[in-house]
Amino acid sequence: MDKVKWRERIKQASIDAGTYRPYFDSIIDTLAEIMETRDDARRIFYESGGETVIEYTNKGGATNYVKNPALVIVDDMNKTALAYWKELGLTPAGLKRINETALKGAKDKPSLGAVLKDLGI
Repeated sequence: MDKVKWRERIKQASIDAGTYRPYFDSIIDTLAEIMETRDDARRIFYESGGETVIEYTNKGGATNYVKNPALVIVDDMNKTALAYWKELGLTPAGLKRINETALKGAKDKPSLGAVLKDLGI
């Protein structure tokens, strides 16, 4: 999926979760780029045969088995994206943290009635 489609999908997920704010747009753009890069690396991985381990010959001429570089990129992008998904409240833990913070902040503020009572009104 390309960046534009990812952006729409992420924004809609944020709206559906109730965590969307317009000032998150730059974070959503960054996450969309990460996801596009991940998708490109995944495509390359599958097109190259989908081997998780490949042979690699180093400068000394020794051949070793290494993790497929395309798979390494996919894995890295997934880990990076997860941090963004959490910050946007689009994981269970991220949503719980955002909701608890919002609820705690709301409880810390005195009600209008309490303020008026303190003022003697």
